[in-house]
Amino acid sequence: MIAYNMRLAVKSFRKNPGITALMVGAIAIGIAACVIMMTLYHVTSGNPIWWKSDRLYAVTLDNWDPNHPYDSAHPDMAPPQLTYRDAETLAKSRIPLRHVIMRLDQGVIVAGTGRPQTVSTRDTTADFFAMFDVPFLYGGGWNAASDANPDPVIVLSKAENRRLFGGVNSVGRMLRWEDHEFRVVGVLDDWNPQPKFYDLNNGAFAPIEDVFIPYGWTEALQRVIVHGNHQCWNFQSIDTFQDYLNADCDWIQMWVELPTKADRQRMQDFIDAFWAEQHAKGRFPRPRNNRLTNVSQWLKDQRVVGNDDRILLGAAFAFLAVCLINTIGLLLAKFLNGAPLTGIRRALGASRRHIFIQHMVVTGLVATAGALLGLVLTWIGLWGIHELYAINAQLDAPGRDILSHPDFYSLGTAAGLAVVASLAAGLYPAWRVGRLAPAAFLKNQ
Repeated sequence: MIAYNMRLAVKSFRKNPGITALMVGAIAIGIAACVIMMTLYHVTSGNPIWWKSDRLYAVTLDNWDPNHPYDSAHPDMAPPQLTYRDAETLAKSRIPLRHVIMRLDQGVIVAGTGRPQTVSTRDTTADFFAMFDVPFLYGGGWNAASDANPDPVIVLSKAENRRLFGGVNSVGRMLRWEDHEFRVVGVLDDWNPQPKFYDLNNGAFAPIEDVFIPYGWTEALQRVIVHGNHQCWNFQSIDTFQDYLNADCDWIQMWVELPTKADRQRMQDFIDAFWAEQHAKGRFPRPRNNRLTNVSQWLKDQRVVGNDDRILLGAAFAFLAVCLINTIGLLLAKFLNGAPLTGIRRALGASRRHIFIQHMVVTGLVATAGALLGLVLTWIGLWGIHELYAINAQLDAPGRDILSHPDFYSLGTAAGLAVVASLAAGLYPAWRVGRLAPAAFLKNQ
């Protein structure tokens, strides 16, 4: 029976190729628009470490100007970074399972007789790799003892290891970073969380750093230059490196891993007690606003996804709805045009159920063709976005290449939309043509 209905469907397509093409095109364009926007929205709003989102918390304290909030548009938000001395003090807590204090740095690196090159660097504590589930291709990270000394050890990204050592296992090899000898202890595997949740200060879609070194090198080298965001409201006189570390300037990111609600409450109490102590000494002039923010809420608070993305996503679904409504009209016109043949089938004994199934097979084939064409249009659209970012320097942003590839979520969505399109566009026309009385059509045959 299915094969028979398929043959009838193909014959009906040949009879009305124009209407068939319009229906397939309408479904394809609607699905492509939705999948493109959902790909963009899913990538930009996605939580790249969702399995640990309820355990990882960004630590923030509001140390800003008492007369002006950090963000005038959102006065309840604290600065996203900490001062050096606040981060150092809070990191001494034994409450978190793991904690990370870090900053963005930059240095010149050279291996062997190779050409020196400036690389983005993350000065971070040892828990960074385990806390954020960073995968390793070779070796691993360093231990906490290496942070304090600090040890001359370095972890390379996969891309940097390929550039310096041709992609081979470079663990144990020596190189120079900022004219200091470092030993490679690990090489990352493919890892590029988007958005870059752990440090949104220099672009939510910036690529990961080229190299990682122990956090202690910040103080050991007395590197006053800050390559990440450095924000101050109280411009103090900074004459020495120690003045720089003690200044009320925010440039350190801090994250903690708190497995339970009890741990979170204990950490919150610890932070509040530290705030109260410092407030009594004249610091933190604004009302208390100490926060532990998990990854999902952090991405929302930092407005990684703007309202424009949500509006465009809604518009894409509205466009799909319009396409489906038009498809319903075209299907109804097509089915009514074939009503005489349907009347003959009814007169020969076909039930309304058989008529309904036969027309739903037609609808299903149209929806399948529309979905396949929609995936092709999706690929073309995302390829166009990729080329737009590549050509237009103002729009080009590191890490945006991920937007040019639909993920499995979007592909699954496309299949789901095809099913919904089939049901939504075909149910009423198939039901309507089955309710027509065959006698009216038999008189004209």
